[in-house]
Amino acid sequence: MALRVCARVFKGSALLSARAVVSARQESASWFLTTGNAACSRGRGTGFNLTPACFISSEVLLNRLMKGKAVEEDGSLHRQPASVPPDSGEQFSLLLRDPDQPENSKVLKVAIIGAPNAGKSTLSNQLLGRKVFAVSKKVHTTRSRALGVLTEDDTQIILLDTPGLTTASKVKRHQLEKSLLVDPWTTVKEADLVVVMVDVSDRWMCSKLDFEVLKCLAQHPDIPAILVLNKVDLLKTKDRLLDFTAELTCGIVNGRKLRVRPVIKPPWAEKRLQRDSESSLEEEKSEGSSTLSKEQLKVLRGQRGWPHFKDVFMLSSVDREDVDTLKSYFLVAAKPGSWPYHSEVLTDQSPEELCTNIIREKLLEYLPQEVPYSLTQSVELWQDGEDGDLDISVKLYVRKETHMKMVIGAGGQMVAQMAREAGEDLSRVFLREVKLKLTVKLKK
Repeated sequence: MALRVCARVFKGSALLSARAVVSARQESASWFLTTGNAACSRGRGTGFNLTPACFISSEVLLNRLMKGKAVEEDGSLHRQPASVPPDSGEQFSLLLRDPDQPENSKVLKVAIIGAPNAGKSTLSNQLLGRKVFAVSKKVHTTRSRALGVLTEDDTQIILLDTPGLTTASKVKRHQLEKSLLVDPWTTVKEADLVVVMVDVSDRWMCSKLDFEVLKCLAQHPDIPAILVLNKVDLLKTKDRLLDFTAELTCGIVNGRKLRVRPVIKPPWAEKRLQRDSESSLEEEKSEGSSTLSKEQLKVLRGQRGWPHFKDVFMLSSVDREDVDTLKSYFLVAAKPGSWPYHSEVLTDQSPEELCTNIIREKLLEYLPQEVPYSLTQSVELWQDGEDGDLDISVKLYVRKETHMKMVIGAGGQMVAQMAREAGEDLSRVFLREVKLKLTVKLKK
């Protein structure tokens, strides 16, 4: 199968256009997506008609599917990504420094929400150009709301990275921090744009928005929202993206209706519908952060998607050039306004918070099951070394001796590997060599 998309972004205006052509040798099928007009035909069967104001996908990904050459850079200027001072006092002073904004400055606050493990932090890191948010394959890697600052030319984008939306019952059951329950809801209130991320490689989540996401969107209907279909590189049949789009948008994008050919659902899809209904009832009982009425919740339970998305993006958040398409959209969507931060600010996290978050990422990546969630950290040493390096020592507290053996590993190899990798990540954020030492102690 070959897929091709041409996207043009005109900075300074909201005009975005895209056209895609899909063809297969064994099947006579083609899709043509353009701004305000689209059609699909399969032989003489029912067609796919799409009329959104904007439907975008990255040229880079789609050209890669064609086994063609990568699209060359358009020659636009990019500001070198900022870094984080390794000293807490310097970081605090930087956050308080008056913004060095130019005339006619623009700003946009973007809240990135979604179910756990949808790729929110990965997208934020890629947009910022540096790794400032912890990323792992396990759920609830992000424990509280964190802020990233992207400054390009006269525009500042504030990225509000949030924990995956969850329920009060799950927070209580798994003894999670209350910030996982509260932060996503409070963050959306201050946003100018909401980005809803969906992992299309997860067959249980790819065609139905998480109920908590729907409640969050319904509670803030006046805030513009866009849908981002993430991890498209892991999806084997790319034409299914059109079906996912139709379901996740309730067949409506930017106020215009979509029409999609009927799909024969596999047996597991029917079981998923039943499971979704049961989980929605459980989530309603654990209601706490939503102010929606019972009637509104009843309507949401019958929805699989949100009919008020302004735009739809398909991308892989690990691909920088894929993400550049979304970044261009943010720059166009920014409105005139004062910058909240100096252009040298990268994040509002302290150096110590960055360190503990990166260490937690390694714990989640290398340790099994519940072990990393039960560990706590304590920064014991943070000082400049004689050769200009940054010396950091962090103590890990474990609850069980069996967990302690897992963390240390055979001959201390596991803890040494985690320390080495976390130190390398921190070096790239602080722009100086970091020597990180991890020690493990049994918590009595």
